[in-house]
Amino acid sequence: MPTAYARRMRSDISFSSDGTVCRGWLYLPDDRSRDARLPAVVMAHGFAGVKEMRLDRFAAAFAAAGLASVVFDYRGLGASDGEPRQDLDPYAQVRDYRNAISFARTRPEIDPQRIGVWGSSYSGGHALMVGAWDRRVRAVVAQVPLIDAWEAVTRGAGPELRDALVAQQIEERERIFAGAAPALLPVVGAPDAVLGTPDAAEWFEKLGADAPTFRNEVTMRSWERLLEYSPLRWIDRIAPTPVAIVAAEHDLLCPIDLVREAFARAGEPKRLVVLPVGHFDPYEPPSFAAAAGAAAEWFTTHLGR
Repeated sequence: MPTAYARRMRSDISFSSDGTVCRGWLYLPDDRSRDARLPAVVMAHGFAGVKEMRLDRFAAAFAAAGLASVVFDYRGLGASDGEPRQDLDPYAQVRDYRNAISFARTRPEIDPQRIGVWGSSYSGGHALMVGAWDRRVRAVVAQVPLIDAWEAVTRGAGPELRDALVAQQIEERERIFAGAAPALLPVVGAPDAVLGTPDAAEWFEKLGADAPTFRNEVTMRSWERLLEYSPLRWIDRIAPTPVAIVAAEHDLLCPIDLVREAFARAGEPKRLVVLPVGHFDPYEPPSFAAAAGAAAEWFTTHLGR
């Protein structure tokens, strides 16, 4: 749960994204000058996550470093509006990021010329995409980012399982075309869960009490969109925007070899921080301090404070 100090730094916000209301928080440093316009970080969660799942912890750390943060839930998830619920579309989520940037630039507390983006896991991939597409962004931090889901599944589970997933999505697409409602799959904790690693089940279950809007399900077609999504194809277009990647050496979801390949393709300025941990460890002590510290340092270096 956030501390009283963290709550004091934040206020509720909302903005329109393609006609849908997204809701979240604005974090401001507790000791800020009332006349100063602050650099800001726009941030959202990974696959099926909501803002209460440790994003408050990162936003508070950024506030302690002198940075504002706009933290939000995507359309169809958490506190935000949007139908159908739990229907994950990475390109729609990227648009939510870009609309959150537009919102941030209207805030009197924020310097519109000093905005960065932060993302983790699925949203780590989104941060890379937004950095490649949106020149309003002045710095990018991608934590344990999705690089290319097709490659990750192929290398991790093999082409047979990948092709079975593709066949499943063909059946689902034709079922929906015939008038059926989208089928749902669990995010974690079942044999057919989308995130099937033990650490994913442990982490999502642990965070459930702090995130009452989290639902352990997504549409089956979210898998299809995931397999088609490849920030790797765009990473060389981020430069000259500064990009930092905070990676996990023992990541079971976003393999370190793909991260290294992506980083090698990125232009300067860039930084790679590899922590000797698993995918979910950067959200929690003791690894949180290193992950949040590296991100805050990158942002203050390139956005100021």
